[in-house]
Parts: sequence; C-alpha cells; structure tokens
Amino acid sequence: MPMKLTILGSSSALPTSERFPSAHVINAHERLYLIDCGEGTQMQLRRNKIRFGKINHIFISHLHGDHIFGLYGLLSTFSLMGRVTPIHLYAPENYSSILISHLNDFDIHLNYEIDFNPLSGKDPIQILDDKYITVASFPLDHRVPAFGFIFREKPYDRNIIKESIEKYKIPGVRIPAIKKGEDFFTSDGEVIRNEDITIPGKEPLSYAYCSDTRYFKRLAEFVRSVDLLYHEATFDSSMDELAMITGHSTTSDAARTADNAGAKALMIGHFSARYRDIKPLVAEARTIFPRTFAAIDGETYDLEVIDHW
Repeated sequence: MPMKLTILGSSSALPTSERFPSAHVINAHERLYLIDCGEGTQMQLRRNKIRFGKINHIFISHLHGDHIFGLYGLLSTFSLMGRVTPIHLYAPENYSSILISHLNDFDIHLNYEIDFNPLSGKDPIQILDDKYITVASFPLDHRVPAFGFIFREKPYDRNIIKESIEKYKIPGVRIPAIKKGEDFFTSDGEVIRNEDITIPGKEPLSYAYCSDTRYFKRLAEFVRSVDLLYHEATFDSSMDELAMITGHSTTSDAARTADNAGAKALMIGHFSARYRDIKPLVAEARTIFPRTFAAIDGETYDLEVIDHW
C-alpha cells in the first residue's frame, strides 16, 4: 500500500479511557513517519504492531504536553533497544535546548544521534525529500509556535502501452526514459510522441496534518486539494468563543477549511474529553463538508481507497 494512516491518539489535553493524546503514523511505501508523540504513544505503537525500528522521522507540531510528553520515553526506549541509526526530528526551533536539557537532567545517554531540524517561518517550506515522498511544514495559529505538515507522494511514472513496444520496436533499455516522459526516436529518425505510447500513472496521494490552530483563511491555501485533511476539532460550534481564546478550532472551522481547500476528505480529531460521544461532532461538520470522518484510536486508513470510505 502506498500510503496508510494509523491513529494512535485522537484526544486533546486530557486522555480518556478510549482516546490517547495526539500521535499519528504515516506509512508511505513501508517507510514510517511519526507525527506528534503524546503520552502513551509507545503503548499504542505496540498495540498496533508498529515496528519501532522502522521509525526514522518524527514530526512535532508544537511544544504542548499532549503532543510531546511521550517523546522522551520513546527516545530512551530506542536506545535501550540498541538503536544506532539516527532519528530525524522536526520540531519548533526552540525545542533543541529543551530536549538537551531533559536528556541531561534525567541522565539519558542515547546510542544514536538526533538530527534536529528546526521549524520556523510564516510560509510553507519543504523539510524532507526522500525517494517516495516530500514533506512540507506550514505555520498554524495557536498560543505557541505551531506547525502543520503535508505529506505528498512524488509523481508516478507514466505507463507504457504494451502494444506500442512491438509496434515501434522499442528496446527495453529505452522504456525507463519513456516512462519518465521522453519521446521515442525510431531507427529512421521518426519521433513518436510520448503521449501516443504511454498513459498517465496513478495520481499521487497526499495527507495534511493540522492540529491545534484557530481558524484562519490562509490555512486552506496551505493544504489545497489534499486527499485527506486531518484537522483538529476540539469543540463543537457552540463553543467558538472558547476555541478562539484557547487557540483551537470547532467542527465548523475544520469543515470550512476542508471545503475552502477542496480536500477530498476531512478527518477530525483532538477531541475535548468533555465529549464521550463524538458522533454529533462528525454530524455537525458534515453539514458543511459531507465527507467528514472521525479519527478513531487504533484504526488504520488506506488513502488509496479513500473514495470508498
């Protein structure tokens, strides 16, 4: 599967008996990326049979406890398990000194290096470019510096039409370049246009993570046309004043952002512990954006079949 999302935690500051604080895992082509690391993340990783050793990149949206308290234990566990490969950590720029202080204060000596990548700025910026995906960060509007993340698959190669291989006697050595978009030149110099011998490959998938933010119009621009938008919905729409004061969003805020962005689907989470039943929150968001779903702890979602959710 090219891109799957596992929800490890969908609660806000207070965990409940059914919901842990924020943590997601993106599996992109069997490479794992951890987003936020609230308390209990290690337990959720084990419950969901996610291999610790396959996590090489960790993204922290902001420095509030429900998004980071689980990180210290996880880093220590990595070391106790004998890890020697580096961890690439992306977090607000002021976190580096905090992390170093914590490790020193608690006498934690890691066997591996932490490659710290500071997040800052008022515009989106690409922070990771690997074989299959790119990741960009973008600013949110919270009480402290906070950032969202968007994961995008790289474009797929075009698919060559099998009949054209025999028709134009295309040697195998030329096929990779043709899949990349090059035209084909026959032995007598005839130009065969790429669009005549190939068809488009699969559409690349994308996932955006927006946690802990007030509503602001520019956010929709940052996540334009994303396949799946995860957006916090800490409160129902009747609590919009409290949301504004605390730097959070309501169900309506999340739905408006998804609608303005032209997202394919919206997933809401970061639910306040005051809501035992989150179905009314989903129903409220659906009045604005019908393709809204709730983030459920322990569930894995396949973005390749998002049209069938």
